[in-house]
This record gives sequence, C-alpha cells and structure tokens, in this order.
Amino acid sequence: MENGQEQIRVVQETVSGKEITLAHVIGGPEPIIYTKLGLNPEIDFGTSALGIMNITPPESAVIASDLAVKSADVYLGFADRFTGTMIISGEVADVTTAITEVVAFFRDTLGYVTCKVTKR
Repeated sequence: MENGQEQIRVVQETVSGKEITLAHVIGGPEPIIYTKLGLNPEIDFGTSALGIMNITPPESAVIASDLAVKSADVYLGFADRFTGTMIISGEVADVTTAITEVVAFFRDTLGYVTCKVTKR
C-alpha cells in the first residue's frame, strides 16, 4: 500500500468452452493466399475455396478434420490440435458442405455452441 491506496491484482484465466468461434468459406481466394499458407499450389484457383475454422477445446480440430474430409471432397491443408485451427481446400460446394457438416455435428451431436457459417 502506498499513500493509503490499495492495489488490486486481478488474475484472469481463459477456460476453454465447447464452441466453434469461426467457420468461414473463402470462395476463389487469390493464389498467393495458398502459397503463403503452405497449401497445395496445384489447385485450380479459379473454382476453388478455402474453409477455415477455430474450435475450442483445440483438440477438437482433430475431430473436425476427420469429419470434413469424410463429408466432402476436400483437402486438409492444416489442422492444429494446440490452437484449434483447421483449414481445408477444394471446390466451393465441397468446402461449404464440409464446413456446414462439421458445424452441424458439433452443435447437434456434441452440444457445442457454434457460430454461423459465413461465406465470401
């Protein structure tokens, strides 16, 4: 205590809930995005899409990855069980289907709080 004033120390912790905080489809991304992300450069950029998700707890990205590749013809570009990030690529319809199926399964079967699937 200095000058008769107390200091309050606040300790904040992040507690992972069961939620999908991002589910987005990028239609026709620029080729440089694939290159910068280290994704397959052989994809037909004109008719392709990227799907990106963020999930907590982060280990859920493993489940999401499995569901995505089984529900549509998509390529798994990245899945990180430490951050909960998943990136897939493929045709616009396939990426949209995969992201939508993952969100529906997590919401309806696993009881996760989910966000809306967005697309641009």
